[in-house]
Formats: sequence, structure tokens, C-alpha cells
Amino acid sequence: MKRLLLPTLAVLLTATGLVSPVFGAQRPNVLFISVDDMNNDLGTYGHPLVKSPSIDRLAAEGVRFDRAYCQFPLCSPSRSSVMTGLRPDVTRVFDLRYHFRQGLPDVVTLPQLFMKHGYFAARVGKIYHYGNPGEIGTSGLDDPASWDKVVNPSGRDKTLESRVINYTPKRGLGSSLSMYADRDGKDEDYTDGKVATEAIRLLEENKDRPFFLAVGFYKPHCPYIVPAKYFDLYPLDKIKLPVVPVDYHDTVPAAALASNQPWPMLGATSEQARETVRAYYATLSFVDAQVGRVMDALDRLKLRDNTIVVFWSDHGYHMGDHGLFMKQSLYENSARVPLIIVPPKPRRPGKPSPRTVELLDMYPTIADLAGIKVPPAVEGRSLRPLLENPEARWDHPAYTQVQRLGGPGYSVRTERWSYMEWNRGAAGRELYDLRADPGEMNNLAGNPSYAATLAEMQALVRAVHPHPVEGGKAPAAGGKGKKR
Repeated sequence: MKRLLLPTLAVLLTATGLVSPVFGAQRPNVLFISVDDMNNDLGTYGHPLVKSPSIDRLAAEGVRFDRAYCQFPLCSPSRSSVMTGLRPDVTRVFDLRYHFRQGLPDVVTLPQLFMKHGYFAARVGKIYHYGNPGEIGTSGLDDPASWDKVVNPSGRDKTLESRVINYTPKRGLGSSLSMYADRDGKDEDYTDGKVATEAIRLLEENKDRPFFLAVGFYKPHCPYIVPAKYFDLYPLDKIKLPVVPVDYHDTVPAAALASNQPWPMLGATSEQARETVRAYYATLSFVDAQVGRVMDALDRLKLRDNTIVVFWSDHGYHMGDHGLFMKQSLYENSARVPLIIVPPKPRRPGKPSPRTVELLDMYPTIADLAGIKVPPAVEGRSLRPLLENPEARWDHPAYTQVQRLGGPGYSVRTERWSYMEWNRGAAGRELYDLRADPGEMNNLAGNPSYAATLAEMQALVRAVHPHPVEGGKAPAAGGKGKKR
């Protein structure tokens, strides 16, 4: 009788969604690692200079998505979409102030979904939006309903802000080209060092129950303040800037470059720009080291084999390409992000996936791996087929949008094409062949030979954005996203 009871109980629990039908009665944990403002300048993505051994190791154990895109290249809109599984037109988050619960009070966030299925959910650091660095040490624009426990570290970098060199003094530190190489501090003394320490403590305290642990690092977001040993990894004479033709500004719509005022490079000189790139790379390697500390603890606690590990950035970051720095453009370096998913064992050796995916897909993917049904309004798609076969057929475009004073900017990317339109096309269009022009420097929108492709891409935008967003508000829609 006892032999029959355990299988029967497992079947009942699986049917109710309390255990994963994939992993049986042992529910997989989730380690959800986010970084702030990180682009794809990583060793695993082929960068010849950047040192990122910890992130590279993750990629070697899971699936590295080579063409993953955010929904909005700005912290709060992107993170709100990730955590709700809804596009910005539905969350109505287009800036750094509006909270998605103002319009969607009953939405079930990703960690909430796991809490409803018996998981302990905790956040360390930045997962929802924080003013970085201004709100470090606070809960910022957090969502209390998403967590059982929160930790808001603050470290040595906050005390060193007065020492930074700022090449854009008219801009606040949160959007500046500013840096400081600290010759005295230890990794553990910095905010992100403390994020790693607190994450390790929570792993130790909760290793015997299913957990959803969100670990949010604040770097490589500016100001670039990290120990000097990370700056020393990158001699300035090794730093090269992308070549931007002097007449480039006249070949694209004005809105496309409006994220940088003044253009180019926010008014920085070439030497200042190179120092900024160096500082960004230093900060990137610092974060990589903290990710490594957390992953080492996961191994030490023997949790790796039953933990879904997800590594992602909220958006990309320009490093002088297109004459731009930072984010809030629709170009590749702003919209494209690092995304790595490591399923629990049994897992295959790490492989890259060349398919076009969205950060929106993380919500249904993580739930799917845990055997949990997602709310019907969630707009993404589970990436599980690509985890099983990274080169499997996958015909789903990726959408990114931004806001400009003259109206919204929308983009869509397929396996080959990248299309952008400003104010529904009234302020200009762009079309790029990503196979021939991965840097998106040759705008084909005005070439009659590509009229059919232009029309096809515009139709894809209309399918997901049938109504323009005006005045920073989404069209009044009942809170449900449009399925593709």
C-alpha cells in the first residue's frame, strides 16, 4: 500500500502544479541573475579584449542566446516587461517613474507565480527599477508583492562618488561618462560585492527548500567606480573606437540619434571616449567576478544540479558605435542583450542559439522548466525548444520600442532584417540587412529594391503595435497583451 501511495501523491501534486512534471517531486530552484546596462561585449560573445570568465563559464554550461532583445532600452520599462511578461504598451511603463501596478494592480509577476506554488522568493539588489546610483540602499521602485524577503545593499562605491572624473558634468551621475579607479577597496566592500555576499547567505539559509532567488547587480551602470585592478586589465592603448563617417548623421532620421545630445558621444573627445570604454570594460569584469562568487557558492552547496540559472541584462549599451553612448536607441548595441539560460541536470554541453528571441520570453521559459502554468495574458513564448535544440526552427520576431518627444519609435527584428520607424514613419524609417550589415550602418529604407521587404516589416510592427502610444501613455486596453 505504501508503495502505491507515493506515486499517487506525486501525480496529484503534479496535476495541481505544485511539483514539476519535468523534474518529478524535486522542484527546481531558480537563480535569476540580472545586470544593469550590460551589452554583449563579453568573451563568450566573441569580444577580443573583455575578460568575463564567470559569464563565459555559464555559457559553456547552458544556452547562450546570440540574438536576444529587450522590449525597451531603459531600465524600468524593460524590467517591468520581464517581470510581468507583458509589453510596454500593456504595462504602460515608458519612463523611470510610473509603476506597472498603477494600471495593472492584479498582474501576477514572475516571482509571485513561484510564490503561489510554494517557493520562497527573495530579491537582493536591483531587479525592478532603482535610480542608479541615487537610490542604492533603498527599495527604489520595487514591487513588494513579488517577494518574501528583500535586501538592499550599499557599499564603498557610494562613498566615492565625489572622486569621479565626469566628462559630462552637465549630466547627473546616473547618465554620465564618469569613472574612478579605486586603489584601496576590496570587491566585497562594494555594493555589488555586498549583493554577492547577501545572495550567498540566502542560498545557504534556504538550500533545503525550493527558492526563487533574484540577484540584481548594479554595474556596469555608470558611474564606473570599481577597484583599480579591473582598470589595469585594459591598457588604454588597446582601446579602439568604432569608425563613424563624418556625414553619418545625415543618413538616418534625426530621432534615431536623439538619445545623445550633443551628438556625437555626448560631446566627449576621442580620448575621453576611449577612457570611458576602458572604464566600462573594467566595471564589466568586476561584475563578472561577483557572478562567479555566487556560482561558486551554488556549487559548494551542491545546488547546481537542481537549479535553473538565468543570466540577463535589462538592455544593451552603446560604446561609440553610431556616435552614441549608453542606451535608449533602437540599434543593436542598445536593444540586444546578453541572455544565458542553464537548465538543471541532465543538461547538454553549452551551445549558442542563433535564433531571434526576446527578454519577454524569460517568464514563460522559467515557468515551463519548473512545470508551472503561466497566466493567459503573458505574451512571451517558452524558449524550451531552443534549450533542447539551440538551432531549432523558431520564426518569432523580436520587438523593441522607445519614446521620443515627436512620438514613439518601434523596431522589429527577424532572422535577417532589422526595421525601425519613428512616429509611425512620419519622422523616418530605417531598414538594415543584418547578414550583410550587422552594425546597421547602411539604411536601405529609401532603396526601391527593398520596398517589398520594407512593407513586410512594417506589417509586423502593426501586428503588435496597432495603435501608437501618445504622450507617454498606452492606448486604453483591458490589460491583456496581443498574442503573436
